[in-house]
Amino acid sequence: MRRLLELLRRLRRADGSPLLPRRPAGSAGRRYAILVLALTSSAIAGEIQPAGLATTRIDLDAKDQARVTAVTRPTTDFSKPEPFELMQGGAGTSRKDISRESFSQSSANITFEEEGTFKLGNALFRKNWVSSPSSTQASDGLGPLFNERACQNCHLKDGRGRPPQGVTGSTSMFLRLARDASSAEEKSALADHQMLNFPDPVYGTQLQELAVPGLRGEGRMHVDYQERQATLADGTMVSLRKPSYSVADLAYGPLDPRTTLSPRLTPPMIGLGLIEQIAPADILAHADPDDLDGDGISGKANIVREGLTGELTLGRFGWKAQTATIRQQAADAFAGDIGISTPEEPRHWGDCSAAEAECLAMPNGVQARLGPVEAPPPVMDLVTFYSQNLAVPARRDLAVPEVLAGKQLFYEIGCVACHTPKFVTRRDAPDKAQAFQLIWPYSDFLLHDMGPDLADGQAVGDATGSEWRTPPLWGIGLTETVNGNSFFLHDGRARSLTEAILWHGGEAQKARDRFAAANAAERDALVKFLESL
Repeated sequence: MRRLLELLRRLRRADGSPLLPRRPAGSAGRRYAILVLALTSSAIAGEIQPAGLATTRIDLDAKDQARVTAVTRPTTDFSKPEPFELMQGGAGTSRKDISRESFSQSSANITFEEEGTFKLGNALFRKNWVSSPSSTQASDGLGPLFNERACQNCHLKDGRGRPPQGVTGSTSMFLRLARDASSAEEKSALADHQMLNFPDPVYGTQLQELAVPGLRGEGRMHVDYQERQATLADGTMVSLRKPSYSVADLAYGPLDPRTTLSPRLTPPMIGLGLIEQIAPADILAHADPDDLDGDGISGKANIVREGLTGELTLGRFGWKAQTATIRQQAADAFAGDIGISTPEEPRHWGDCSAAEAECLAMPNGVQARLGPVEAPPPVMDLVTFYSQNLAVPARRDLAVPEVLAGKQLFYEIGCVACHTPKFVTRRDAPDKAQAFQLIWPYSDFLLHDMGPDLADGQAVGDATGSEWRTPPLWGIGLTETVNGNSFFLHDGRARSLTEAILWHGGEAQKARDRFAAANAAERDALVKFLESL
């Protein structure tokens, strides 16, 4: 209770008025009251929150908290750029010339020695794994079922993936396979956050299209698109493509009738280390799962268990915010996408299920001299460091009048209700490069119901089949430059930023409708603003 009272004192000015900013869309004051009620209830009950779910920032003193509150307050002045807005990734922002390598630069504020570590991690991120047994013993262990041979082959140029295009394959978009709980035991495991959902009994958690020699891949993702027309208020027609998904050439029998298919485009890698160091309290302060403030926005945290410790914590990575840390995200990808075991996920046969006996009979790549897994701790250390230190590019054209007008519209129509512009990372971050940085990710990292059109019907932990994590927007304007395409949303259905906005529904319906009601010049300005990020 004493900590709660201290927090309340910190969050008030000398004249007694609150320091917390008002949100242009919805009431920050009401959200603040909700947070205080939650804190009070917890304090009275004597509950101790896990560190990953802390509702106060214990890394800041009163002076720092006041500075953070002031600098992260949403702007009301759109006549000029905000201070430090150019450096949207803090001091680590990359100022390199724009090119296809814009997402592959290291954080500008790491040391010379750390730059060497980054390059070693980059080499492992690009490393092609091979099947066992192999003469290159430090590289074998691929699969036996897999989607790609290297991390970089999915995260193209460290950017976003693309949906299948004709015969080019789907190596950077996958089908997640899952079903809901079907027994009391399974429901209990979900309630206790021991499981996120349950795999297909034969094909596991993800469709694996490729296999090592002597084994068949599981099947192929098939996508059908239907075009639909959206008519905007000024009569402009925009064609939207709605996908439907199926699996062809299943090699090991039919899918379970309860199994749902969820396509997942690989997301950009930039700024992950900064996202990891946003204080849980600052993310949870935006949560309002029951929409108690009545603004129609009910952001919700996905509470998960940390992979090694088992402690309850805040999910912040992945399309459904199902993963808590970058290291766990990397381990999941090694196991699920490449079939490589790690200390965090010691699955030598990747996603092979008990029903896939041929897969389990294949040799694995464990080398006794290197340890009990195929990718030992040094590999995970380097890949994690690399992933934590991919720099966010600097803003472009941020003082152009059209961009400033688009930014103002972005605020006024309510986009910032979910796409929170600014955070300041933890002062006590383990790595100095990510500590106490003002960053501009434009995301609250919470789950939001995006309506039936974007629903995949697949629950993941606390995320329902229609809920998605707000993706960060930094770097989105460089998608075409880096990846040679403009595919957006979780399944790449949107071929432009305008299409992506028009697919928004559910909690974002009002913002979407306001965009559709704007005139062409206003819509173009908002897109120009997004392209400047």
